[in-house]
Amino acid sequence: MGGWQDNLAGKGRREERLPLTQEIGDAILAYIERARPRVATTRVFLTSAAPVRPLSRIAVKCIVRRALDRAGVKSIHRGAHVLRHSAATTMLRNGASLAGVGAVLRHRSPSVTALYAKVDIGLLSEIAQPWGGRLPC
Repeated sequence: MGGWQDNLAGKGRREERLPLTQEIGDAILAYIERARPRVATTRVFLTSAAPVRPLSRIAVKCIVRRALDRAGVKSIHRGAHVLRHSAATTMLRNGASLAGVGAVLRHRSPSVTALYAKVDIGLLSEIAQPWGGRLPC
């Protein structure tokens, strides 16, 4: 990890400071120096066509939908949330802990992060708790 950090306003409009990899920090810096329209705003990501303004939630949703279409992704979920879900699933399948995934996704409760484990029976068996009650038979 490099020394880059960014404030991020995410779900629930909570603003948090997150570390960025050096590669991502370098890419953002290159965008700001070479491609970002020159307008007086503290927002980093802007539309590229007039009228130039900060990207809205709707604009991000449209960008994600077009990217999913170009990639041939067939899913009933077509919004930016599919990226969070894909990232969480990939992290879990590559050995990240539920606590680690929850930290990246900024979940306040481990039970919310546990919902991402439902896609993989193997992961479900890792988080399953022993049954404490009597067996029915």
